Amino acid sequence: MVRLFVPLPEPAPSEVTLSGERRHYLVHVLRLGEGASFEVFDGSGRAFDACVASLDADAVRLVLGEARRAPARREVGIVQGLPKGDKLELVLQKGTELGATSFHPVAAARSVVKLEPKRAEERTARWAKIVEEAARQCRRNDVPVVHPPRPLLEAARTLVPTTSLLVLDEEESAVPLGEAFRACAPGSPVALVVGPEGGLSREEVSALRALGARPVTLGRLILRTETAALAALAVMAHLDGELG
Repeated sequence: MVRLFVPLPEPAPSEVTLSGERRHYLVHVLRLGEGASFEVFDGSGRAFDACVASLDADAVRLVLGEARRAPARREVGIVQGLPKGDKLELVLQKGTELGATSFHPVAAARSVVKLEPKRAEERTARWAKIVEEAARQCRRNDVPVVHPPRPLLEAARTLVPTTSLLVLDEEESAVPLGEAFRACAPGSPVALVVGPEGGLSREEVSALRALGARPVTLGRLILRTETAALAALAVMAHLDGELG
């Protein structure tokens, strides 16, 4: 099914007009004309049957049906140490498919990547496009939030106070992720800290512990940073009944 992301107010209007980039995508990429039907999702959990009522050189007018709201899902945030290359883009894309609701790129002690403010702003805009497209393709009605890069502990301190903070730590061998996740209150928010290449420093783990975090392990194998985040999401999605 053809799907298009269109942010909408609450309550949603019965008609909406698209211009600019979204009009271009609908007309020139999807090649939809008057009378064409497709699905609109608004990124906050709602989807609508939509029909192209009219189009001209500058705008497309859509008629929307009744809203369909997706079942509420647990909030799962990924606090990802900035990795090298395009690894974060993989985490964003596949993490969206696996149910993450927010991403917090962070500068950790062992992060090689250093982003200047302008570059960070550009990257954040690109990352938002990646999760938007991933949500469209996997038929999610909500779009994860991508926060601007910031220091690890600053990101951890800004999490909702009721969030259970779990830290993937290769030196932790006693507490499996699954056990710690099952101990979280059903439906309560969870955030997972994943270090960059080289992992987290012991000082960072201690500081996170002081904030109430619980170090956990995925098992005896040492996974790459991008693999660890996705494997952890798959475990949590399975335990929540969302996968498998």
